[in-house]
Amino acid sequence: MEKMLVTAKSGRTYTVYVQGDLSKADSRAVFFTVHDMGSNHSSWVEFVEHPVMKETKDRSVFIHVDIPGQEDGAPDLPNDYVFPTMQMIAEDLVAVVNHVNVKLVIGLGEGAGANILARFGMAYPEHCMGLVLIHCTSTTAGVMEHFKDKIISWKLNNVGMHPTAEQYLIFHKFGHQLDSAENKEHLIKEYQDRLQSKINPKNLRKYVEAFLKRSDLSGKLESKLSVETLLVTGAKASHVHTVHTMHQNCNKQKASLLKIDDVGDVLAECPEKFAQSLQLFSKGLGVLTSLPLSGVERQRTFSGSSTDDEARPRRQRTMSMEEYDTPNLRRFSFSSTPTPAN
Repeated sequence: MEKMLVTAKSGRTYTVYVQGDLSKADSRAVFFTVHDMGSNHSSWVEFVEHPVMKETKDRSVFIHVDIPGQEDGAPDLPNDYVFPTMQMIAEDLVAVVNHVNVKLVIGLGEGAGANILARFGMAYPEHCMGLVLIHCTSTTAGVMEHFKDKIISWKLNNVGMHPTAEQYLIFHKFGHQLDSAENKEHLIKEYQDRLQSKINPKNLRKYVEAFLKRSDLSGKLESKLSVETLLVTGAKASHVHTVHTMHQNCNKQKASLLKIDDVGDVLAECPEKFAQSLQLFSKGLGVLTSLPLSGVERQRTFSGSSTDDEARPRRQRTMSMEEYDTPNLRRFSFSSTPTPAN
């Protein structure tokens, strides 16, 4: 896996990991991931390495971004470091896309990372083929969330990975009714071990605070979120209601909602279901069209957003699978570059 450092115009530097052959990005699906609080790129790498993702991985390139200070074993951010807002991070991400010289990406975000990618898709639709957002919220923090996050921020800042902070982050990740989650002890223990041994608590506090102070996107979604978007949540997730609220504010011609029953953490508890939904969504965008889906009838489109002829030329016997999977960039051309959202 290739590792690189990318510095945005803001002067902030991001650690980027490339999974796959970047030299073939023009002929493959390119996924762009941003992680949640209490994690980093490794959560997405683990999902991509799951056996159910093998054929998708072999046909794709994954670009993973770590939020500043969230890398494994990261040193404390400097005392004078001004941690960016959710919107600032979203606007910095275009530097990553430009650095790797990729025309279009499919955003994959979870939690706070999903909020960031929603902003990225609104600000730079010319770089965004589509978005798959897990447990994404478009509203500001409510009173109870604000109260809890303030306590957690204090705990992380003053005494390291305090049990109270750890328990809150576990709830944020796994959601309600943990006692009924399959393999819950194993999943939670793994997450606890990572929090205690890999993630810098002082740096994590800054990410938590930035998420707490997020601005409201709800009023802009219908007009500015113009890319195809799949909102995903578990029925037992801690933010399930806010995901529903976000969907209600989106343009229904562009956004779909997938709620998975009996699940809190989508990536950890049901990677098979999520992988299949991701593959179907990608096919609807005109990429990974040769990818076989177990138990699902082979098809070209996920939604009625375009016809087969518009999305991709008819398959000829002489076309290779790689040629057949190559994205048709004409579908995603824009006449002008929009101004980033405030």
